[in-house]
Amino acid sequence: MDSPSFASGGGVPAGPPAAGPAADVNGGAQGIPTAGADPPRWVEPEVLAELEAELDGPELARGFARDYAGMWDQRFSRLAAAVQSHDRKAALDAVISLRIASAMVGGVRLAGLAQALEDAIRTDDFARGQDLLAGVAEHGVGTVAELQATYILKN
Repeated sequence: MDSPSFASGGGVPAGPPAAGPAADVNGGAQGIPTAGADPPRWVEPEVLAELEAELDGPELARGFARDYAGMWDQRFSRLAAAVQSHDRKAALDAVISLRIASAMVGGVRLAGLAQALEDAIRTDDFARGQDLLAGVAEHGVGTVAELQATYILKN
């Protein structure tokens, strides 16, 4: 099956979106920069530090992050195909995997969006699920880009 037109294989956004439906799944103003504030991050470094502590050092954590980034296109394509074909079982498997792995590498914004997508799939709201896919793609590309720039390629 062909990848959806919003697949993440293209350009990487310069940074997280300032606002919009994918900026904050819960409808708040999170993601809107304020004067003098740092822009929101795609990846929370504190989570990566916790992963390193759990894995007794950065080598395994960096390898996990590298694998996560390397699998992004395949993972997203699998999820998008399942949502577009209304395959509830495959979509749940893909979105749960995405949510958990994203949270583990510090992609908490992406994990939150994956949770919203999971909720839509569980209620068989595939129209909402398809709407959420564009945000998942954008957040995924941003998360992978930030992981590569600030963590994977570091050192």
